[in-house]
Amino acid sequence: MRAWVVDHPGPLKDQPLVAAELPEPEPGPGQVRIRVSACGVCRTDLHLAEGDLPPRRPRTVPGHEVVGAVDALGPGAQRFAVGDRIGIPWLRGTDGRCRFCRSGRENLCPDATFTGWDADGGYAEYAVAPEAFVYRLPGMLDDVTAAPLLCAGIVGYRALLRAALPPGGRLGIYGFGASAHVVAQVAIAQGATVHVLTRAAAARALALELGAASAGPADAAPPEPLDSAVLFAPVGELVPPAMRALDSGGTLAVAGIHLSDIPRLVYADELFREKQLRSVTANTRADGEEFLRLAAALRIRPTVTRRELAEADRVLADLAADRIVGAAVLVPT
Repeated sequence: MRAWVVDHPGPLKDQPLVAAELPEPEPGPGQVRIRVSACGVCRTDLHLAEGDLPPRRPRTVPGHEVVGAVDALGPGAQRFAVGDRIGIPWLRGTDGRCRFCRSGRENLCPDATFTGWDADGGYAEYAVAPEAFVYRLPGMLDDVTAAPLLCAGIVGYRALLRAALPPGGRLGIYGFGASAHVVAQVAIAQGATVHVLTRAAAARALALELGAASAGPADAAPPEPLDSAVLFAPVGELVPPAMRALDSGGTLAVAGIHLSDIPRLVYADELFREKQLRSVTANTRADGEEFLRLAAALRIRPTVTRRELAEADRVLADLAADRIVGAAVLVPT
């Protein structure tokens, strides 16, 4: 099958992502195989290719927003039937035994595994995954539009929960890529006032089109104090201004798996008055099920740019250069 592998992590100019011909994967016990119809492109894929996220295995196939139809079942797999449309997400497995798993916090499991990092993902024509960790997808979305929901949507939704946005509150969103533009739709549909701060003019235009109350440069101050904020841009230098933008008792959630170093915080200006700074680590399966139900109910529609699988290396370069508005999705030809 045709696929892409991270051959030698490093700068994109050194072409770390390499096209390859690989054997079609066979599903193991409790696994399903899908013929991939769409795979979203996530900034985590970029971090893996560039080495910001250290590879856990050689020549991994990236991609963890994978949509397709089941075409083979491994021994003992019975949750789905051949032909069912499912989505393979970032969280791929947990031990189910540790204190985090037993307390409903499986996203913190020390033995958690992840699609496109610990095992091959969806930059390919076929992919396999444990049936216990995949999702049925809302029927009202086509495959390409549904793909970004599987990480940009699910992990973004957890970030929104971690930001503790009160009903009708004022939310700041820093960075406005695939995840942020989905979260903005959810927050606006639930009655929040959303202020977007991002460097790309096209992203600011999309934010206003989706209903944001304002959209300004990433390092600007929002027009009013914020109850909550989510930092999607992997830029640690934005943490102090985001903390200053919070009203008393506000919370900033940092959503990315990778973040550059945070400058020194000034306690009196950026943490006092019970402001909170939180990180976000992956998601639980309960988060995913809840978000997918909510996305269907609220009729969330990701803005997508459809690209051919054969262009995966160029798509990552476009993502790095802020030339993608909304989310990019790869489609095998």
